[in-house]
Amino acid sequence: MQFQQLQYFVAVAETRHFTRAAELVHVAQPSLSQQIKALERELGADLFLRARGNITLTDAGEALLPLARRILADADTARHEVLELVQLRSGRIRLGATPSLCTGLLPDVLRAFHDRYPGIRLLIEEGGSHDLVRELARGALDLALVVLPLPTPSPALTTVELLREDLVVVSSPDAAKPGRGRRTVRVADLEGERLVMFRHGYDLRELTVAACRAEGFEPDFAVEGGEMDAVLGFVRAGLGVAVVPRMVAARSGRGLRVTPLARPGLNRTIALAHRSDVAPPRAARELQRMLLER
Repeated sequence: MQFQQLQYFVAVAETRHFTRAAELVHVAQPSLSQQIKALERELGADLFLRARGNITLTDAGEALLPLARRILADADTARHEVLELVQLRSGRIRLGATPSLCTGLLPDVLRAFHDRYPGIRLLIEEGGSHDLVRELARGALDLALVVLPLPTPSPALTTVELLREDLVVVSSPDAAKPGRGRRTVRVADLEGERLVMFRHGYDLRELTVAACRAEGFEPDFAVEGGEMDAVLGFVRAGLGVAVVPRMVAARSGRGLRVTPLARPGLNRTIALAHRSDVAPPRAARELQRMLLER
């Protein structure tokens, strides 16, 4: 019994017509008829009652039809699964992430992914969580690393919590240490400090400003409007202090003094997001697995 014979048999069973079945499977009608007869000989039973203008299934044909459909469906599933594995040798992933995560979390994970799947192109888009959510919704990204809670929660997105990251205070080694020389800094100690502040739309900006206001003061900005690399550069130059994620500080520690925030401190929740109505591509799912298992 050959796979092709089962395919032809199901086509005739569904169309009840040999010529239309041959057109459906893109084969000449005589060849299809010969394969059906060969299958009947092997099984030792007729599968169709052939009356002029009327093709019906015999009892043997009725018994074979659901089994043949299942075999064809299983073969199709196997073909797609193998094809997806093969596709990890090439393809692309469109990943969005906030700039701080591009600096802190992603380099090591993307290096490990690239070592395992060197043929996959990694297309990275930096942006704030609000912008990344919009890009996900319109199908421009496969996955995005965002900060929870989302500015505009949407049931169209699925989010999976990845990690909770502490924030720290960074300053120039030549400047006076925030917090009067203590090993940790309270948010209240930032009152009177000149802050180097991110541009509007940065999750870190909103979080830091809200924490200062909760302590009863308005933060004083020495410089504002920068991206992550610019903020760190301004801090190194002694223009002020900044509140940044611990992973960013650990990777960018040269020329910076890093001081933890006293408990309860400040932290943020990082999540992986993708559209709820469309499963990410196979390669994106593999990157998602590596991020969740890191």
